Amino acid sequence: MNGFQPFGVSPEILKAIADMGFEEPSPIQKEAIPKILAGLDVIGQAQTGTGKTAAFGIPIVERVDPDRSEVQALVLTPTRELAIQVSGEIRRIAKYKKVKALPVYGGQSIGHQIRALRLGVHVVIGTPGRLIDHIERGTLRLDGVRILVLDEADEMLDMGFIEDIERILKALPTERQTLLFSATMPEEIRRLAARYMKHPETVKVTRETVTAPSIEQVYYKVLEKNKVDALCRILDTEETELGIIFCRTKKGVDELTEQLQARGYLVDALHGDLSQAQRDKVMADFRSGRIEYLIATDVAARGLDISNVSHVINFDIPQDPESYVHRIGRTGRAGKKGIAITLVTPREMKQLRVIEQVAKTKIQPRSLPTAEETNERRLAAFLAEVREAMEGAVHPLAERAAATLLDEYDTEKLVRGLVHLALKDDLLLELDPGYDFGETGAEAGMVRFFLNVGKNINITPKRLVDELSQLAGITPEEIGRIDIFDRFTFVEVSESAAPFVYEALKQGRLFGTRVFVEPAKPKARRS
Repeated sequence: MNGFQPFGVSPEILKAIADMGFEEPSPIQKEAIPKILAGLDVIGQAQTGTGKTAAFGIPIVERVDPDRSEVQALVLTPTRELAIQVSGEIRRIAKYKKVKALPVYGGQSIGHQIRALRLGVHVVIGTPGRLIDHIERGTLRLDGVRILVLDEADEMLDMGFIEDIERILKALPTERQTLLFSATMPEEIRRLAARYMKHPETVKVTRETVTAPSIEQVYYKVLEKNKVDALCRILDTEETELGIIFCRTKKGVDELTEQLQARGYLVDALHGDLSQAQRDKVMADFRSGRIEYLIATDVAARGLDISNVSHVINFDIPQDPESYVHRIGRTGRAGKKGIAITLVTPREMKQLRVIEQVAKTKIQPRSLPTAEETNERRLAAFLAEVREAMEGAVHPLAERAAATLLDEYDTEKLVRGLVHLALKDDLLLELDPGYDFGETGAEAGMVRFFLNVGKNINITPKRLVDELSQLAGITPEEIGRIDIFDRFTFVEVSESAAPFVYEALKQGRLFGTRVFVEPAKPKARRS
C-alpha cells in the first residue's frame, strides 16, 4: 500500500508519486497535505529539501480541474531556478492528469511565455517581477485562481519583493486559499500572513536532528549507463561483513537484485510487496550471513536493527537529507566501524551538495577501482580457492579427468588452459566511457564543447568553472580554455571529465537556463 493513499488523492497521482520514488510522506507532507486538501490556509515553516514542493504540489494537482482552461493556481518563487524546479515537480506529479504547469521568469523570452499562456495553463509558477509584467500586459488573467502559494517567502523578503508580492495579492480574487512556506518567520512575513490569510493553520518542521553520524562517507561519480558495473567493482573491492544497498523504488530493488544474483553475488530483495514469511526468511538469511547484501527501499528497511552492518550503499541517491541520514545510520553501530557509499550521476551532484549542507557533513569523492585493480583481486581470490582445494580430498572422477588431460598436454599448457577457462567470464574490461567525442579542436588530452549560451546569460569564466565543478563533480583543474561570446561559449575539459560534463549539461540547465551542448567542430577553434 502506498503511504500516500490515506490522503484520498486520485489513482493517477498515486501512480505518478510511485514513479517519482515516493513511498512514504515526509513530515511536512504528512502534516500539510490533509489541511491543504481540506481547503484551509496553511503556513508551513520548512527548509528546502524537506519535501515541501510536493506538500503543496500534490493538493494543487488534485484540486485543479483540467477541463477548465484557465489559471487556477499561482506559485510565487524568489528565483527562476526555484520556479523551474517547482514547475518540474508539479509536472511530474501531474504526469497522468491533464494538468499543465508553466514556469514564468525573467531572462526567458516573454513572447514564448505569452504563447504558452494563450494555449491554456492551469498552474503558473513564477518570479514576482515577470508575473507583474504579464498582469500589466493582460497576458495573465488571475480571476480563476483559487490557490496561491508563496514559496520561500523569507527569501522573497530578503530580495526586496515584498511590494511586488502585495501588488499580486491585491490582483487576486479574495475567495481563494493561500499557502505560505518559509524557512524562517520574520515579523514582516507574519504581518503579510495576518493581512492576506484567513485563520491559517501552522505546520512546522525543524531539522535540528538531521546530522550525519561520524562514519566514513564517500561517493563515486558514475555515468547512468555504467551504474551496475560500477557497483560490482565496488562490491569486489570492499571487505564486507554485511551490507545494505538502497534503491529508490520497489521496481529498482527487483531489477538490481536480479542483475546482481545473475552475476553471482549473494544478495536478496526486501520491499513492501513481500509477505511477512518472505521478509522473515530474507532477514534470517541476512543475519546468518547466507546473503551478504540486502537490497531495500527506505520504507522496507525501516525498523531494521542489525548491529554488524559494515556497509550502506546508496545505489540511488536519497530524495532528501533526512533519508540519507536514516540510511547511513544503519552502519557503524555498537562502536564498530562502518562506511556509507553513494553512487552519484552527473545530474545528481546538486542533490549531493544539498545533503552535505543540510546534514552538516562532508562526503569524500573516490575514484572507481580500475579493471586492472579489480582483476588482481579476483585473481588472488581464485588462487586462494585453488590452494585450498589442493589441500582437500579429490573426487575420483576429477582424478580420472586430470590423468587423461596430463596424458594429452604438458603441465604448463594444461594449467594455463584451466585457469583461462575458470576466469574468462570473471575478468573485467575497462568501463565503457559512453561517448566518442571525436576531434573537437581541443588541446591534447582535452575535449572542447560548444554551448548555445554566452554573455546573454551573464556567463563569466569564473562563474562557468564554479558551475561546471558543482554540476559535474569535477575539479577546476580539469577545465581548460574558455571562450565566451555574446550567444555561445566554447569550453575545454579533460578527456576523463568530458562524459560527466556532457551528461550533466545534456538536456540540462546552466544558471537556470536550458542549454544545448555538443562537441565542438575543429574548425571553430580560435587561435
